[in-house]
Amino acid sequence: MPLFVIPYPMISPVLIEIGPFALRWYALAYVAGLIVGWWLAKRIVADDGLWGGRAHPTPTDVDDLIVYAALGVVLGGRIAYVLFYNFSFYLARPWEILTVWRGGMSFHGGLIGCMLAMALLARSRRLPVLAFFDTVAAVVPIGLFLGRLANFVNGELWGRVSNVPWAMVFPNGGPQPRHPSQLYEAGLEGIVLFTILLVAVRHGGLRRPGLVSGLFGLGYGLARIAVEFVREPDAQLGYLYGGWLTMGMLLSLPLVLAGAALLWHALRERPAPLASGSGAELR
Repeated sequence: MPLFVIPYPMISPVLIEIGPFALRWYALAYVAGLIVGWWLAKRIVADDGLWGGRAHPTPTDVDDLIVYAALGVVLGGRIAYVLFYNFSFYLARPWEILTVWRGGMSFHGGLIGCMLAMALLARSRRLPVLAFFDTVAAVVPIGLFLGRLANFVNGELWGRVSNVPWAMVFPNGGPQPRHPSQLYEAGLEGIVLFTILLVAVRHGGLRRPGLVSGLFGLGYGLARIAVEFVREPDAQLGYLYGGWLTMGMLLSLPLVLAGAALLWHALRERPAPLASGSGAELR
């Protein structure tokens, strides 16, 4: 046991409750992430100088994209969680699949659902799909940051038992102090990754198709794999293949490879010319 353990802040997962209606922090994080991401994405596509003449979505396309993306994230995230994280439970209780308000979402599934939604919208607008991918990739860390904070408030997805001075005793995690892995993920997948992508956008990254998407895939995958070493695996799954691999690692590996491939391809292509004054609107 460590000499000092940071007390876990007991915050109710329900923000507002009026009769049968309850607004939870987890739902608020999803909504806030979509709204803030939508606002920033509109600013990115409105600055033509950032794209160097490359075809890209318009602010109106982003308005439509928010609906497509929301459906893709929710459906993809839920379906992947059911299939990869708790299949036997939902096989025995299929009606529980619809109870999304009780939690149970997979980021990797939400990402795939969002990508399919973007591909459909790009095709209908006759725009390059990588332009949509790059736009959305730049703002996804906002939602990741808020979502991980909501996980922390809910007291879920905690880390492994640890004696580090900042370990916490989570209400549902037993009496032993644990890594606050939700905060690690909020920092790496949210703050650090967002900073890297924002710098790339500001310095001409959107002139190379797939560069921002590749940075996101590579950065998120590596950050998730790193945190999985101190995050407690899902109880129904445990460790895979030899006692150290987790489902989060397994699902993140293809994302790392795809991100690296996109990044390699983007750096091999000649970038579109950088317009003078580019990035002036995005601050």
